[in-house]
Amino acid sequence: MGSREATDALLTALREDGWRPAGWARFLGRAARRSAVQAARRPRALTEVTALHGAVLLLTRGQGRRWITVSWALAAAHLGMLEQRSRLSVADVLTLCRASLPVLGTRHVRWIGIVAIATDVADGRLARRRHAVCPFGTYADHLADAAFWTWLVMRHEPNRYLRAAALAVWAAPVVTVTACSLTRGRMAQAPRPVVLRPAAAMQALIALRRLRDRPPQRA
Repeated sequence: MGSREATDALLTALREDGWRPAGWARFLGRAARRSAVQAARRPRALTEVTALHGAVLLLTRGQGRRWITVSWALAAAHLGMLEQRSRLSVADVLTLCRASLPVLGTRHVRWIGIVAIATDVADGRLARRRHAVCPFGTYADHLADAAFWTWLVMRHEPNRYLRAAALAVWAAPVVTVTACSLTRGRMAQAPRPVVLRPAAAMQALIALRRLRDRPPQRA
């Protein structure tokens, strides 16, 4: 059973339970068991995910533990979406690095948006060129974008209208896909390219605004 079929089965069971507390408990238990089994079948990928996040913790001297812990947990729990692969691709590594930029780039906020866009372009091209496109990379890419850009505007964008627009562009699609998946009892499709164009324009705008910020003057 592929990752999508397994997820659909879990969501269908949750829907049949009527989203009651007991149904949620069974859903979470089944999902956790499947995640553990899939991770155990891919020890190399699990090691790579753990090593990558461990390296980030070392580079930041332990700062951002919560962010990195959540990132590691999400990646480790979805290794089944690698399908037939047993390890991460270079594109997957770039995507996970982008998800860690809020921890890695706190001292370089002026350039962090440009770096995020560069890694976003690079991981997509690498995945297609090396025939490494898979559900894991696709959904990690969407979540990394939503997490990073929402963090950037909420922490460093003074314009409240742009902050509201950012939530609409990045967070709303994630919430919508999740809600539709729960309601229908099967995984909803990820946003299509035409839906992502406003997000790309917003990324460029936010990155350029941060680039124009003047660095603090030394006394």
